[in-house]
Amino acid sequence: QVQLVESGGGLVQPGGSLRLSCAAPESIFSRRIIAWYRQAPGQQRTMIAYINTSDSPTYADSVKGRFTISRDHAKKSVDLQMNNLQLEDTGVYYCSWLGSGSWGQGTRVTVSS
Repeated sequence: QVQLVESGGGLVQPGGSLRLSCAAPESIFSRRIIAWYRQAPGQQRTMIAYINTSDSPTYADSVKGRFTISRDHAKKSVDLQMNNLQLEDTGVYYCSWLGSGSWGQGTRVTVSS
């Protein structure tokens, strides 16, 4: 089963920034809408942003204006630039393509002072 590979998580203070990366095989990268999800502690996984094959992004209200999703066509990755991180952004971040049901190990983001 194909899984995408997330990286870039870490510990950051409130107001800080992180950039996550999601590596995808060409067959997925070029043909699928790819999304980033967040699973906060004790909560269900929710979609926070996705980008279509025309590089058009969509964001959940909780991250709009702070996060930017983009495709890196050279690296075949979908990146998530996260600025002005808040305590509630803490969680495990996953990427996947819409409708796949396939999940990688995720990358942990901890926002703490």
